[in-house]
Amino acid sequence: MVSMLNMEKKWVFPLVITSLICTILVTCFNMGLVSSVHKINSIFSIFPAHISMNQRRPGYAESKIDTGPLPPPSGPALPRFAYLVSGSKGDLEKLWRTLHALYHPRNQYVVHLDLEAPAVERVTLASRIANHTVFSKVGNVYMITKANMVTYRGPTMVANTLHACAIHLNRSKNWDWFINLSASDYPLVTQDDLIDAFSDLNRNLNFIEHTSQLGWKADKRAMPLIIDPGLYMSTKSDIFWTSQRRALPTAFKLFTGSAWTVLSHSFVEFCVWGWDNLPRTLLMYYTNFLSSPEGYFQTVVCNVPEFAKTVVNHDLHYISWDTPPKQHPHILTLNDMDKMVRSNAAFARKFSQDDPVLDKIDKDLLGREKGSFTPGAWCSGEPKCLKVGDMNKIKPGPGAQRVRQLIAKLSTKAILGRDQCK
Repeated sequence: MVSMLNMEKKWVFPLVITSLICTILVTCFNMGLVSSVHKINSIFSIFPAHISMNQRRPGYAESKIDTGPLPPPSGPALPRFAYLVSGSKGDLEKLWRTLHALYHPRNQYVVHLDLEAPAVERVTLASRIANHTVFSKVGNVYMITKANMVTYRGPTMVANTLHACAIHLNRSKNWDWFINLSASDYPLVTQDDLIDAFSDLNRNLNFIEHTSQLGWKADKRAMPLIIDPGLYMSTKSDIFWTSQRRALPTAFKLFTGSAWTVLSHSFVEFCVWGWDNLPRTLLMYYTNFLSSPEGYFQTVVCNVPEFAKTVVNHDLHYISWDTPPKQHPHILTLNDMDKMVRSNAAFARKFSQDDPVLDKIDKDLLGREKGSFTPGAWCSGEPKCLKVGDMNKIKPGPGAQRVRQLIAKLSTKAILGRDQCK
């Protein structure tokens, strides 16, 4: 009996040790296997889903089990716009009215009165912004206090636009499109309308009116050499011509169009940061180009294949031009109201200060009362829009449908490659 007990002791101890070792090995193996599977899945995840390890073929039983409906994919966030609203001498009240008509707490705004504007106008604008209840609370209205000299038809207007782009990029990454306007522009739709109309769009689209058919502009604008005194003078004066002329470029193709644009965030980054040298090269070329604001962004976007396919040939403006050569826009009045609405455009220009047509736009299209914001779903408090409510809510009206119709028509042409960088 003692002998049998001794034999049991001899094999029990090795059995326990062996079991322990096996348990440790199995655990390590399982951990290693799990780790390996995760590594394999991570490798295969870079390939299309149809070759994923986790996908089951139709013959597998798992594919026949009803797991219930998948949660709906979350849609894209509502878009945000980054505006530049610029003016000159005597434009203080026009700019202030346009800013109020355009305002929405989701957006970003840069305002600028150029160096020709009297100091008292610039100081007044800065004081109004700083002391405004909503502007100071939300903090999305920024004034360029170190004013730039901007010459009509000169490259300083392009430089001022790029300056505003850079400010927006520096202040916030949370916007989708940059829109440049003047104090003589005015919206034809509410910001809720515009946000709604842009909500389903590809965020890389650029709305830039353009053509490569220079016509008379080749001889009258591209070949002459001009100097913009705004580049080096502190007082404003018109551009002047030199006696020399130059040939049309062969390193890139020239395009021309409207100075008013709606630019995607990605394209603005490209123009400002310029990881390709083209934006800088063209900026220097257009320094001596007459009416460079009508050609710079057009030529940049259409000479870069990555962006050429994103351009939509329209500036989303209603402008009533003079007879050819379309040098000067007519001042819009009440007689133009029906044509503005039928154009389905988001903006219109050019308006005189406090023209009765602006009151009609406020009443019929924007629902805006004098001196107040254009109302939107964000408005709260009494009087209306005195406080900011839910800025992620919108309440689009008929204006949204008008802009959607225009964009649908334009986008169809762009998708088909018609009327795009040609």
